[in-house]
Amino acid sequence: MNEFFGKNIISVNDFDKHQFESIFDSVDKIIGMSRNQRSEIAKGMILGYMFFEASTRTRLSFEAAMALIGGTSLGISDVVTSSVKKGETLADTVKILSSYVDVLVLRHSLDGSSRFAAEVADKPVINAGSGTEEHPTQT
Repeated sequence: MNEFFGKNIISVNDFDKHQFESIFDSVDKIIGMSRNQRSEIAKGMILGYMFFEASTRTRLSFEAAMALIGGTSLGISDVVTSSVKKGETLADTVKILSSYVDVLVLRHSLDGSSRFAAEVADKPVINAGSGTEEHPTQT
């Protein structure tokens, strides 16, 4: 699974068959671990999320997964209460949040928003829905 450390997850088309098999093998290993072993995987790490569109299941699944492997999460789930409401750009929001976290999860209404975020972030970005494009963690 180390081959994915620090990598963006934007599209399923970015992965080949071998990489998918590696992901599924890693998931099987994690499932086979005790709760204490799993809680060490991301100990001390922070997942940041930015949901510019409504989401319940996707956001909560990322938060739950991070908690199960020992990490924490923080982020924006309501743009009305964020600086976006005051006109902060996506680039600025991504840069600021990425300075606090180890990985970013983004859902946005604009096509290409996750690839754009990956270009401006200094941390890996996971696409949780990018406009009319795919949602690779749900595909």
